Amino acid sequence: MIIIDYQSRTPIYEQIINEIEKYVSLGILKPKEQILSIREMASTLGINPNTVKKAYSELENRGVIQTFSTKGTFISENVDKIKSNNIETKINDIKGIIKELEKLGITKDEIIKRIKE
Repeated sequence: MIIIDYQSRTPIYEQIINEIEKYVSLGILKPKEQILSIREMASTLGINPNTVKKAYSELENRGVIQTFSTKGTFISENVDKIKSNNIETKINDIKGIIKELEKLGITKDEIIKRIKE
């Protein structure tokens, strides 16, 4: 399920975070769905459990997953909030790129025209 590019400059823990967030945004991972434990994920990916632990800790801080000591790790019920935050982040990224293009002398109409092509 999670694909790691070992040749990428992006740290493995960030790749895990990105993959899980992507699957949550796409609805592949649903609220309250259990995901692999740290050890299981590490074993499946063939990586150090500390790397998975770092990714899971960040995902918990972001509210994407919740861990219950005796039950396991689950996708948070706040998926809609996560999706809207991801959408807002992407929109802001696009706005920044548009501002850069405008500084290069391209109008918004020209940008829209090129995107539609």
